[in-house]
Amino acid sequence: MAQPFDPAAATQAYLAILTPAQHAKATAYTQGGYWVLLWTALVSVLVALIVVRSGVLVRVRDRVERQGPRPWRAVLAVVAVDTVLEAVLNLPWQVYAGWWREKAYGLTSQAFWGWLGEQGISLAVSVIMALIMFGVLYWLIRRAPRLWWALSAVGLVVGFVLLVAVQPLVIEPLFNSYKPAPAGPMRDEIVAMAKQVGVPYDKILIYDGSKQSNRYSANVSGMFGTARVAMSDVMFKKDADLSEVRGVVGHEMGHYVLHHIFKNALAFGLVALLGFFLIDRLFAPASRLLGARGVSGVSDPAGLPVLGAMITVFMLLISPVTNSIIRTSEGAADRFSLEHFDEPDGLAKALVKTIEYRAASPSRLEEVLFYNHPSVGRRVRAAMDWKAAHPKPEAPPAASNPS
Repeated sequence: MAQPFDPAAATQAYLAILTPAQHAKATAYTQGGYWVLLWTALVSVLVALIVVRSGVLVRVRDRVERQGPRPWRAVLAVVAVDTVLEAVLNLPWQVYAGWWREKAYGLTSQAFWGWLGEQGISLAVSVIMALIMFGVLYWLIRRAPRLWWALSAVGLVVGFVLLVAVQPLVIEPLFNSYKPAPAGPMRDEIVAMAKQVGVPYDKILIYDGSKQSNRYSANVSGMFGTARVAMSDVMFKKDADLSEVRGVVGHEMGHYVLHHIFKNALAFGLVALLGFFLIDRLFAPASRLLGARGVSGVSDPAGLPVLGAMITVFMLLISPVTNSIIRTSEGAADRFSLEHFDEPDGLAKALVKTIEYRAASPSRLEEVLFYNHPSVGRRVRAAMDWKAAHPKPEAPPAASNPS
């Protein structure tokens, strides 16, 4: 008689696919990342302090304003100079955190000069986005000095949704090549899955994600006609079978069908509402604390580094909340995959391959504070609980040939 299925034992069996040394390495990487998070914030504040005390943005503002009373020109000039200057000052830390550390843990095979070239592209994109975002922000501050913080939160939600819509067309192709998945059983299966749950199925792509990272990943990005399913080639270099593809792509389709982009945008809009309100009330003391001479107030673009430092500190302090928002949607996407495609073992096999960059079994407090996905251990256990609650009928034994 077959033994009853034990979800706990099955979970431990999946986690045991990795050796103790591999788990220890993943834990070291993950827990070291907590310090990276803190030091990244501290470096950002230090860079803002250097820029503010240099007075360079005040001089840029004054020079532009002498040419005529058009505040938008001063905003654009200051934003462009500040974005480039802070990026350059941040670069040594980014080399360590974004490339050297990833290389040391075997999570990227990208050469340094390739990484640096992409940082240049990212900087160009950042300058354009900063000009748009802060141009609108300072316009709102000037036009609605009492309510700018509320209007800016609304604008952030709208901007986020628009960015998601254009990202597959404008931004992602700058960094990776996307090609249609080749004809065959995998593509046919994904098309069938997409039709089953109402996800666009005419854009199923594979991209060269291994160029930047050795992480096992897939995504559904875009909206309003730009939506597509994209799988990193890492999935196939790590021998993903069809059950894994179904589990992972089903998860990503869950994000699309459950409207997580809109829901998370609204949730982050509420976070931004609080953040902008605090900036409105605390900008003056923060400006004095950083020694921002010549900055007249929150509407002065020369105070942009102060604004940036306040956002950095706020986002660090609020990160348990923002992580929980994302973590909740990730858990819901797992459930969607299981409910609609019933691949608990495929999902579990895929999840185990992500342990190398996300320790499998953190404490509950650690997970709440730092994880923006449920831990792999909890996710695999949820998949095994699903499997136990939804047993598949056993295939009938093959009939024996009469002798």
